[in-house]
Amino acid sequence: MALRKWSVRIVAALAAGAALVSVAGCGGSNNSSDQKNTKASTDQMIKVDNTEPQSPLVPSNTNEMGGGRVIRYLFEGLVSYDAKGKQHMEVAKSITPNADASQYTIKLNDGWKFTNGEPVTASSFADAWSYDANVKNAQKQSSRMSIIKGYDELQDPGVAADAKLSGLEVKDPLTLVVNLNKPDSVFPIQVAHQSFFPLPSAAYKDMKAFGKSPIGNGPYKFKSWQPNTDIQVVKNTDYKGSRKVANGGIDFRVYTSEDAAYSDLQSGNLDVMVEVPQSALKTFRNDSSVKAFVQPGSSYQGFVIPENLPHFAPGKEGNLRRQAISMSINRKEIVSKIYYNTKTPATDFTSPLVPEHSTKLENSGNLKYNPKKAKELWKQADAISKFSGTFKIAYNADANHKAWVEAVSNSLKNTLGIDASGDAYPTFSDIRNQVTNRSIKTAFRSGWMLDYPTAEDYLTPLYASSSADGKGSNDGDYKNPAFDKALAQALAQTDVSKRTADFRSAQDILLEDLPAIPLWNEDVAAAASTKVSNVHFDYTNLPTYNTITK
Repeated sequence: MALRKWSVRIVAALAAGAALVSVAGCGGSNNSSDQKNTKASTDQMIKVDNTEPQSPLVPSNTNEMGGGRVIRYLFEGLVSYDAKGKQHMEVAKSITPNADASQYTIKLNDGWKFTNGEPVTASSFADAWSYDANVKNAQKQSSRMSIIKGYDELQDPGVAADAKLSGLEVKDPLTLVVNLNKPDSVFPIQVAHQSFFPLPSAAYKDMKAFGKSPIGNGPYKFKSWQPNTDIQVVKNTDYKGSRKVANGGIDFRVYTSEDAAYSDLQSGNLDVMVEVPQSALKTFRNDSSVKAFVQPGSSYQGFVIPENLPHFAPGKEGNLRRQAISMSINRKEIVSKIYYNTKTPATDFTSPLVPEHSTKLENSGNLKYNPKKAKELWKQADAISKFSGTFKIAYNADANHKAWVEAVSNSLKNTLGIDASGDAYPTFSDIRNQVTNRSIKTAFRSGWMLDYPTAEDYLTPLYASSSADGKGSNDGDYKNPAFDKALAQALAQTDVSKRTADFRSAQDILLEDLPAIPLWNEDVAAAASTKVSNVHFDYTNLPTYNTITK
């Protein structure tokens, strides 16, 4: 409940009617009361679970958590949010909008440096954002820059490799003016995303090599990367931000089995596990060998049905089938029987931790278990074009997905009378490569971890047309001009209540089209070793690794 309150305050502070105000520094440590700077706590490295990153550690080219968890501690952006949801000005001293939120003037704090000694300046941000936006660089987070003027010109295949975003003006080393394509009242929140992190000039000499040994400006600095084994980062003693470090470093250990990770946690060979395996959900709260953590979470879980999948293309047949599939799933029963109520059934495309979330949207009935109507809708779709074959849901076998995929598949079999099954890929990287290359020919599981506290972070990256075709995380390539228009209208609103209403109108379009089938929001169901203290979880469902002591 407290997390929802702070989300409202953040959005309200950034856009209250016409009186948009400058966001200015608040400073301080996010968990100052927990910092116990004993020699033991500041020198020891903590061991945490992770998956092998899909790509080198470049912020603009990483859209999965194996790499994302590491990147967020190697780099620091303009702003950050702590475990309590308080916004901290980091490299930014102030972010000031014009009257209609179509232009922002960003003033930077002096004295920030990358770990190679290079100063962090306005150009460090402008060059990184332009590199991300330029189609020649094929960055997975490119669409995040679509809000900045000049992005469309950089999508021309014939554009120069060094072409820049015309909407960025470096006034001096500590001043950056950002001109947007259209008003965007949540821009000061969006810049917390990793795609807006700065890069040193050394990165552009060989970006792939840079990603294998990144140079950042965050609370930790890169030490080593042993593929499929671990990534180690150590404390950055020159870090100037609010995320104070209470340990010597982080060892991100790669696991392909969550059961193996949990076993290591129980024996003391692992310090923190982000998500306990399904096999331990019933017992981990009472397991004396670990510390259990359960709290409301923001992560989304569902599955994408690609727009080019036969029988599911945009139009009447596709919509009928998507709605029928969604209504065939008893989310409440799966959450109870398989996950012991450590998840919350979805009622929309966001989560209860953002203020725009709703349980009563016009088309929210499409997410409710209704087998009778599901059969009727499937029959109507068959009258248009008879379905044949198997409906498959692809998933990565190195995480907690098999049980729910099998449960959903059985629901589809029993309700719709079709052949349905899971399609297991060995690792997360295996399935992501297929999705990224658009070579996957089935539905596939999807998850999303909140990057910053607003509904926009669920909607733009996952469903906007600008995020399709490999330019963002719209992996099903959903494109609906009506949704894009509704989303743009919401972002242009500087009045919080009107913006919330517009976000909900946009969601109603998604609930009709169902480009993905929302299943549930994943609550924090994590565990830590009894040897560690000061473990906290933020709005992204992740531990604040920097606060952990041992």
